[in-house]
Amino acid sequence: MKKAIFLYDYTGLMAAPWLRAGYECWCFDGQHPDGITREGNHVKVGMWFDAYNKLRQAMQIASMVGDGVEFVFGFPECTDLTVAGARHFEAKREANPMFQIEAAELADLTRIVGVITRSRWAFENPVGVLSTIYTQPNFAFHPHEYGGYLPENDQHPLFPEYIAPRDAYMKKTCIWCGNGFREPRRRPVQPIPVDGQGGSNAHNKLGGKSLKTKNIRSATPRGFANAVFLANSS
Repeated sequence: MKKAIFLYDYTGLMAAPWLRAGYECWCFDGQHPDGITREGNHVKVGMWFDAYNKLRQAMQIASMVGDGVEFVFGFPECTDLTVAGARHFEAKREANPMFQIEAAELADLTRIVGVITRSRWAFENPVGVLSTIYTQPNFAFHPHEYGGYLPENDQHPLFPEYIAPRDAYMKKTCIWCGNGFREPRRRPVQPIPVDGQGGSNAHNKLGGKSLKTKNIRSATPRGFANAVFLANSS
């Protein structure tokens, strides 16, 4: 069976088009229940990651999933990397001088899993310091640039009160990729203005540091997910 791996993935939105196509999709995230939970071809693994053991964990992931992996995508935590959190960097650095290096190592876990499984791989992060302490991204996009991959009557299945239909909002997201990953063709829609701009209601209506807030703010744009699948599943 053809398989795909998704790291730091709680919502499963990125895996959805692969599941519909019959792939066995393994989603790893510390928020999933401990162990392995199977829902048909959707396999959820409760697993937190350690920057200092990324090679061992990458090999563990590859061994757990087995042969047949064709695609790997990751959503590493951005709190310690994004420019939006820059005002907290100095305090974090005093507490742990390695905090951003550790965050970059966790991002790199996706690449390592891709190399081990010989698969196309990619991971995303907002604009931030990863571009300087890791490497420059391969490309960047706004969610509305892939909104044309969603139907005109679209409504977000999980967070309709926060995320505009057809991902019609702006949030610059950077992509690092390799092993033959293909940048998908864009099909833009017009972003819906929020307070006179094209931002997401997820950023205007949500505050705090709860996991729910983080999950909504970081929810995968579904148009982009569909586009990535179409570009990289053959």
